[in-house]
Amino acid sequence: MKIIYDSQIFAQQEFGGISRYICALASQMSRVPGVDVKIVAPLHINQYLKDANRAIVTGFHVRRLPKTARIIKAMSAALCGSVSRMMRPDLVHETYYAARPLCRSNVPHVLTVYDLIEERFPDSFGADYPVAQLKKSAVNRADHIFCISENTRRDLCELHSLPEERLTVTYLGYDALPQTGLQAQVLVGDAPYILHVAGRRGYKNFDGLLRAYAASPWLSGNFRLVCFGAGALSADERGLMAGLGLSATQVIHVGGGDDRLAALYKGAAAFVYPSKYEGFGIPPLEAMSLDCPVICSNTSSIPEVVGESGEYFDPYEVDSIMSSIERVLQSSARREELVCLGRERCKRFSWERCAQETLAVYQRLAK
Repeated sequence: MKIIYDSQIFAQQEFGGISRYICALASQMSRVPGVDVKIVAPLHINQYLKDANRAIVTGFHVRRLPKTARIIKAMSAALCGSVSRMMRPDLVHETYYAARPLCRSNVPHVLTVYDLIEERFPDSFGADYPVAQLKKSAVNRADHIFCISENTRRDLCELHSLPEERLTVTYLGYDALPQTGLQAQVLVGDAPYILHVAGRRGYKNFDGLLRAYAASPWLSGNFRLVCFGAGALSADERGLMAGLGLSATQVIHVGGGDDRLAALYKGAAAFVYPSKYEGFGIPPLEAMSLDCPVICSNTSSIPEVVGESGEYFDPYEVDSIMSSIERVLQSSARREELVCLGRERCKRFSWERCAQETLAVYQRLAK
């Protein structure tokens, strides 16, 4: 069986969860006897693809330069179709949402839907943000759709009225972060801290976490809040901090690679995940794999991933966020319990399992 993954996400993402997922999936598939896998990305900017097994990649890495993004995307899309047709695939897996398939053929086309964030939280995106409409087009024409959580499947059924038989839930895996011996103290000093990872805009609810942290004299007096990734704190975020009476020494930002992130997980008193909505949510798994207690929202897919291994709160209630963080940080027994539960929980999620469940659907469709 010959499987093709199209170029879409690799012409858009240099790094990112979706391109990491497709690379991991293709890599696992390539190890299965009788399965021929190609990621057809004639021109791409993706670092994961740059480092992938060359046997499964058709295309060239190009540097991302100012004002070239649209050109790279358009050229890659145009070339993807002709290259794919020559390969005569048995199945095409579209890597993102397009109005029309890049690889036009009569073979089954499948799609992964990651979340319905644009539909659930339209105010977090500009009025001209096209993803929701493109997603609708892609969903309507796909022969089968993979959902990365039951929550995504439910949202998709509710918002697009799709029949159950067209949908399959395949949970993601996660990659073990490199442990290089780097110590968190080198990055943030010796004071204890709470860790926040990932985006901070809108539905990510970073402002809710700031308010909860500021509302507790005990938390803000004994712990710093360390934010990793998503760029430096914005002027609006610094303004909110000032309005809440928080200083630049209490809330700090750290950037960098996975080695730094691993060190911060290992050194944190707890990892807090305040998001109001996630299609899946890999950071809690990363935290659990590195013995960091998880305190998280009780909404969307997050309980599916975390299970009984987290301390939950209502992300819409500042007092709930504050109380849950205090409850964990004031109890060494609860922290140790969460660490032990987390070690076992994260074993349930792997790219190998994700690929096995995905392949079963491929084989059924390609008969």
